[in-house]
Amino acid sequence: MANLKLVRIDFRLIHGQVVNKWIKTTLSNKIIVIDDTLAANDFMKSVYTMAAPPGVDVEIYAEDEAVEKWKENQFGEGNVLVLFKSVQAAHKCYLNGFDFNELQIGGLGAAPGRKIVFGPITLDQKDGDQLKEISDKGARVYFHQVPEDGYAELSKVLEKLK
Repeated sequence: MANLKLVRIDFRLIHGQVVNKWIKTTLSNKIIVIDDTLAANDFMKSVYTMAAPPGVDVEIYAEDEAVEKWKENQFGEGNVLVLFKSVQAAHKCYLNGFDFNELQIGGLGAAPGRKIVFGPITLDQKDGDQLKEISDKGARVYFHQVPEDGYAELSKVLEKLK
């Protein structure tokens, strides 16, 4: 059974902050990326795999496949950092049986109908509702961009959506 070090939503997936900050802070030696679109694109899977630092394995799964892998053996061995691209993907996986205890929101891009709620992180009402449902079912949901900066709990952030 893998040791879940961090479950994070970050629309950029494997990028500088993840590679230079969160991998080192969590001492992770495996990254699990959960994204339907990326899992279906072999070329982009190879690009993201190459973006990981040496010694860090990368596995990329579609949402349903990730839930099955979790149920089978909880992603195998190692210290694992899980990355979702969207709130919707994390919500779906959580409701279908990937029962993580904490969910960190690290990056959600801007788009029409979204509101800045913490640093540059944006939410819309649907994201807020889905995150609240995850929280109400028992997982801690919080916003945290980089280890050296502060964080905010979901309850405080949701006040900004009103």
